[in-house]
Amino acid sequence: MAAGDLAVAEKRAEGALSRSTEDGIRAVLDGRPGGRARFLLFAGPAVTASIAYMDPGNFATNIQAGARYGYSLLWVVLAANLTAMLFQALSARLGIVTGKHLAEHCREAMPRPWRLAAWGVSEIAAMATDLAEFLGGAIGLSLLAGIPLMAGMAITAVVTYAILMLENRGFRPLEIAIGAMVGTIGLCYAAELLIAPVAWGEAAKGLVTPRIPDAEALTIAVGIIGATVMPHALFLHSGLTQGRGAPRNEADRRLLVRFSDREVLIALALAGLVNMAMVITAASAFHAGHSEVAEIQEAYKTLTPLLGPAAAGAFLVSLIASGVSSSVVGTLAGQMVMQGFTGWRIPLLVRRLATMVPAFVVVAAGVDPTRALVLSQVVLSLALPVPMIALVVFTSRTSVMGSFANGPWTRAAATAGAAVVLALNVVLLAQAFGVPVPGLAD
Repeated sequence: MAAGDLAVAEKRAEGALSRSTEDGIRAVLDGRPGGRARFLLFAGPAVTASIAYMDPGNFATNIQAGARYGYSLLWVVLAANLTAMLFQALSARLGIVTGKHLAEHCREAMPRPWRLAAWGVSEIAAMATDLAEFLGGAIGLSLLAGIPLMAGMAITAVVTYAILMLENRGFRPLEIAIGAMVGTIGLCYAAELLIAPVAWGEAAKGLVTPRIPDAEALTIAVGIIGATVMPHALFLHSGLTQGRGAPRNEADRRLLVRFSDREVLIALALAGLVNMAMVITAASAFHAGHSEVAEIQEAYKTLTPLLGPAAAGAFLVSLIASGVSSSVVGTLAGQMVMQGFTGWRIPLLVRRLATMVPAFVVVAAGVDPTRALVLSQVVLSLALPVPMIALVVFTSRTSVMGSFANGPWTRAAATAGAAVVLALNVVLLAQAFGVPVPGLAD
């Protein structure tokens, strides 16, 4: 094995997984019997990244879509999820094939002024991401325990830092903790679907029938799709895959990519089902008589008399799990962004404080939490072009990816997906700043 490949292998293996897990992965790559559940040895990165598609921002958008338009916009959630699958698969492939994550590629390929600008934008995006996710968990705790929002934020801060400390025992315990919270969110919404009076025929029709009832529905659809591909998820996934075995040749890389693609399909399908469940629950609970419901707090208070305390409790538990887990993942992504763009490695506590303090400042200043969530999404829209365009460019270059470079069809799909998502983010930004957008006016 070449010296460069050896360095990459050592970098990937260093402290990422236990020795037994590494040995099991090596056995699979070498063609030896991998034991039971060999696929699970490679699982983790996509499950961790999938939290970005079940964060508190998704709760608000999906509640609004279901409450106002019933099942009509389910097809938008499906389209958004398919786009997410493509880009997360490309992000994972970049890390597996090159041994470097997206931010590291940006540092090496971009001229210094562009690199510094991209780093600055990405850091702001990391803070905006954590603001939304941190607030989501705090709102859930505040409503569930009847405590002030600031107290909920303090508890969220302690819990997320405790979970982050699991990384000291290797990345697998942290992945398991995040996976458990993903499962909690999924189970909560499975329970919601059992409680809510769902019109399954209408839901199936909404899933496969593309239509936009009116201009306001178009606005909500833009919000669903425009916020689908999250900047931090693209940066993070390309780094997480590096801890999943050390490929020694092209055959190893090809097998790792195949396992990664399968995990992306499963994890993002689960995330998509959760998002659909959010819309379906909101549609069945609110659309008939409470279509004005648009905020998380309002949805909780309305669920209790409509579907009972069990439904409202499941909603809050899922929100708390979403907020805590996505805040953990946001911190990991922020650390990866800084290390990749600058080469600096800072203590996790410092990174946690850097992304957490703005949330406390916002709440202490008396800013409405829902308004803060909206503003954070505007910031993310501004930051999205950096990782999205960079990912399409790098994965299409044979000089970077070799034989794993995007083929014509994948390149065309990625380019089209990026163009659509970025165009929709422009629409979101125009709306946020009060600029009239043709076709969206009532």
